[in-house]
Amino acid sequence: MNRKKSFANILKITCVMVCSCIGTQLVWADKTNSESITDTAMGTDCSVRVFGSDGTAKDIMDMLSDIENKYLSWRIEGSDIANINENASESEPVMPSKWTYSYLENVLDLARKSSGAFDPTLGRVSQLWNLESDNPYIPSKSELTELLLETGWEKINLGDGEVFLKDGVQIDLGAVGKGIGCDEARKMLEEADADAAVVSVGGSILTYGKKPDGKPWKIGIANPRNEDGESYLGSLTIDGTCSISTSGDYEKYVIEDGVRYHHILDPKTGYPADSGLISVTIVCEKGWLSDGLSTACFVLGYEDSLPLLETYQAEAVFVTEDKEVIVTDGLKDMFTLTDSSYEQVEE
Repeated sequence: MNRKKSFANILKITCVMVCSCIGTQLVWADKTNSESITDTAMGTDCSVRVFGSDGTAKDIMDMLSDIENKYLSWRIEGSDIANINENASESEPVMPSKWTYSYLENVLDLARKSSGAFDPTLGRVSQLWNLESDNPYIPSKSELTELLLETGWEKINLGDGEVFLKDGVQIDLGAVGKGIGCDEARKMLEEADADAAVVSVGGSILTYGKKPDGKPWKIGIANPRNEDGESYLGSLTIDGTCSISTSGDYEKYVIEDGVRYHHILDPKTGYPADSGLISVTIVCEKGWLSDGLSTACFVLGYEDSLPLLETYQAEAVFVTEDKEVIVTDGLKDMFTLTDSSYEQVEE
């Protein structure tokens, strides 16, 4: 079994605004007065840079660990999600924090509107594949069929602040957790009256406010194949506050008998999604939504993603397995293709 990780231990989308990436550290090239911190939180590499607010960068980094431990983790005993998974049933609900309940309402709305392409109940299926470890496992069809009986977003019921789960169902918000972290960072920046900031939580990025030098933020999109040593497929110039997330088949995967088994699973089959895409980047207002849409659109494929993007007023950069790049109208003036091995095509 040949296990590979593209861009090991670096960010899926890397901020190249004024920095270069060396290993897991962001090294800033300009001399603008700001506060920066790089650390690990939410199981990934994180970086925060804040202009015009002393102490806020560290506060944001602390917050990222805090929300994982208290609310989002299915692994940590006592967290909201772990408590729901352990104790909620069809007859005995669990009442989580209002914070967690609100995000659950959001993700179930996305699950509904994406016809289940985004599904927050696939945690056990992902655990079976074990693609995050050094010992991944390729399950049989019968194993997946049996496990899928205990999945399905429609088996989560919400009402009056309470969460009901059908037997065997487990919630996993990992697909939106990093975007949630970016959303909470934005709230803190607003409260601190910060001038500007860029926050990177794994593959999820928040740009906040205007850069002090007046130039747009420049966000590099990772090359999903990187066959010629080109780290970036291209870049986006972002002017102001928005959230950017990418999902791709190049981060957590195993190749066996020439087949790439990646971590973005199709909720209908339990197998890695096979939609003709190898990468999807989403740009929209909310981080949880950019995270969730990047997963849903990867599962749906280009054509079937367009109505969903319109519903949420989001924009996207799609990369196909034929190395074609399709950019939605709202990003065409903001995207620059830099790797000549790809071809940008019209919608």
